[in-house]
Amino acid sequence: MSLVERAGLALLHRCDPERAHALSLLALRSGLVPLPGPVTSSRLATVVAGMHLLNPVGLAAGYDKNAQAIAPLSRAGFGFVEVGAATPLPQDGNPKPRLFRLTEDRAAINRFGFNNQGMDTIAARLATRAAGPVPVGLNLGANKTSDNRAADFARVLATCGPHVDFATVNVSSPNTEKLRDLQGSAALAALLDGVMEARASLPRPIPVFLKIAPDLTPDELAQIAEVALASSLSGIIATNTTLSREGLKSTNRGEQGGLSGGPVFEKSTRVLAQLSQLTDGRLPLIGVGGIASAEDAYAKIRAGASAVQLYTAMVYHGLSLVPRIARGLDALLARDGFANVAEATGTGRDAWL
Repeated sequence: MSLVERAGLALLHRCDPERAHALSLLALRSGLVPLPGPVTSSRLATVVAGMHLLNPVGLAAGYDKNAQAIAPLSRAGFGFVEVGAATPLPQDGNPKPRLFRLTEDRAAINRFGFNNQGMDTIAARLATRAAGPVPVGLNLGANKTSDNRAADFARVLATCGPHVDFATVNVSSPNTEKLRDLQGSAALAALLDGVMEARASLPRPIPVFLKIAPDLTPDELAQIAEVALASSLSGIIATNTTLSREGLKSTNRGEQGGLSGGPVFEKSTRVLAQLSQLTDGRLPLIGVGGIASAEDAYAKIRAGASAVQLYTAMVYHGLSLVPRIARGLDALLARDGFANVAEATGTGRDAWL
């Protein structure tokens, strides 16, 4: 991390976390953040659900909720970028404060509640984005006041799907009451039927992923794997934030919401490995949760991930973390004699089971 980036992070950490988030987006959009451009190699380049990625390190949803900084984020070293979540109608989300740093734990707790400007505004921005080598996807959400949340996901996909390269069904946010109930076998199957019907109406088919929670029992995880394999899903993203507070030290540990960052790493990686075993390579998996180094990303890949996503670690390590992880991952693959990411995927899964 450069001295300039270190100073910038120090200034942001003196602000309210949500204000700091907005300022970081503004700096990106204003061209004030140095960007490395594409980071790739023969080892890093990979294909996930038909998408050609320059590298397997992606941006998780939640940072660019309203698709306002796609162009600079696509030059930040990511192999793919996910924006959103988007809901059919604009909504303010939960009352502030709703984002909390847990500095001692290198973590964060948020209870945003799908605050966003709505699918029509987001679709308009997505429609004007310049085409490039970095796939851009959208996280699909449901309105808090909706009387048919399952249908909301299909509505957002129908509206925004023509303008993105992939989409993610997000039934795992803990910040919309009863949303996680949609992870149940029957409810999930019905929801996915509607989403796949919407996908079939798009001008071109795009991959659709399912993002799940880390707080599932083995039986619940097995049911999700069964539904996913029976549907036309393109893959699973494991995992979202957790409701667990085990082992936290920071004063904000008692805040309500989803916990992300370092403390989630082990839990999310175990879920990832279990999913890898349950799906037996029939669905690509994207590993998320607590990645703060190339070694963390490599562990996710060896546990069964075909690609990874990060977000919270950038709060503490800056955007330059992205190319550092990608280049470090390239070195780790070379060290262990893997010609590409796919060769390494799942080779260390048993250690997490």
